[in-house]
Amino acid sequence: MDVPQSLATDFSTLIPIVNHWLHLVSAVIWIGGLAFLVIAVTPGLKQAVAKEQIKPITDAFYQHYKKVAGILLLVLLFTGGINVHYVNQLITAQTGSGIQHHAKYLTVFFVKLFLVLCLLTLFLYTMVFKSDDAEEGEEESYEAIPFQQAALWIGFLILLCAAAMKHLHQ
Repeated sequence: MDVPQSLATDFSTLIPIVNHWLHLVSAVIWIGGLAFLVIAVTPGLKQAVAKEQIKPITDAFYQHYKKVAGILLLVLLFTGGINVHYVNQLITAQTGSGIQHHAKYLTVFFVKLFLVLCLLTLFLYTMVFKSDDAEEGEEESYEAIPFQQAALWIGFLILLCAAAMKHLHQ
């Protein structure tokens, strides 16, 4: 094999690896940040800070997190689409038929897409409709990120689907 062909082969192998890595890093940062807020920040603030201070502090966290989460969700959608392309190539090479003929993989993929759409809906809903005005008694149940526990569980289910998909195409 000559050098140009070797470089082209290595490059065509490197693109899916880097894309998958970027997809995984984005998921780890997003779910890790959300888990940190749910597991540590919100309960810690409720114990250590006066109730009237929880909302301003958590709003500051949320302002930073929503920017990062928005970028990460876009990266996840883009790199996820590229991953589907490379998985389709792999399945076609292994079985002779594309991803459209792999029922188990498609089922898990569509469940994952549904969960991603649920997550995007929660994210966009909180971006558009999150109220800056606190109502009476709201501090008791105030969350740094609205629907943060639901979003975290959806994220865990998305990761479960991703793990299943990884093993269904090997």
